[in-house]
Amino acid sequence: MTPALDQFISRLHKRGRLRVWSLVITIFGDAIVPRGGQVPLTVLQEIMARLRVEPGALRTALSRLAADQWVVREKDGRNSLYALDIHGHRAFDLATRRIYAAGPPSWDGTWTVAVSPPGNGKVGDRAAALANAGFVEAGDGTWLRPETAQSPEAGATLAGMLVFRQQPLQTPAAAASFWRLEETAHAYETFSAAIAPLANAMEKGHITPLEAIVSRILLIHDWRRIVLHDPGLPAALLPSDWPGDSARQTACDLYTRLAEPSEQWLDEAGLPPLLDPQKFAGRFGA
Repeated sequence: MTPALDQFISRLHKRGRLRVWSLVITIFGDAIVPRGGQVPLTVLQEIMARLRVEPGALRTALSRLAADQWVVREKDGRNSLYALDIHGHRAFDLATRRIYAAGPPSWDGTWTVAVSPPGNGKVGDRAAALANAGFVEAGDGTWLRPETAQSPEAGATLAGMLVFRQQPLQTPAAAASFWRLEETAHAYETFSAAIAPLANAMEKGHITPLEAIVSRILLIHDWRRIVLHDPGLPAALLPSDWPGDSARQTACDLYTRLAEPSEQWLDEAGLPPLLDPQKFAGRFGA
């Protein structure tokens, strides 16, 4: 298992300057929040050491996250405890539903179309907010999105626009071409190829609890980077050969195999038990 894991860790570092704060966010969201949301610094240090992240880089990342109101720090004797701030909890709640979803969101064919009135210059200022809410610009000042079970609330973003929400007379087969899906498809294909050696190594050999938690963090770190940039279209709008489906199944299979030994490591590290074991077991629809 070690060579395959080391290869995956090297891949993480070869992307350029490592954003340690983002890796910390992955650890919190995947492993700490389900156990109450608080973790000793020593636990983070042990995971990060196996990921070849220096203690100073971790401390800098935690300071940045605290300054940005993502985490709060408490002292417990000589040890430091870190927990999510309220802002961090809200962001995690929104992201978690997409990261661990069983598949594309359900959809009844309803679209929301938002049109900016002539001369309204505010749309340009909120283009990023519209895109983050799942909208795509279909023309000058006209935005649309399929209304799925995962669509976030966008009322404030749509203020001042003419908004329609209904099922159209027809939805063309090429409707997905409004979005640039090529890069997302390539990211899913790259992800599947990258984790294949890790999955194969786990099937053939023994894995330690520490290797399991580190592998799980790397898996979700890569996965969430793709999923949270994916427009999240329903299956009816996606190409029949969409690589996201097989990538999700691959992620699910590996995550399921890693769950027990990685949770063992968290138990041995002294973290509180899972708040909702059934909810945790249902990740990826397992």
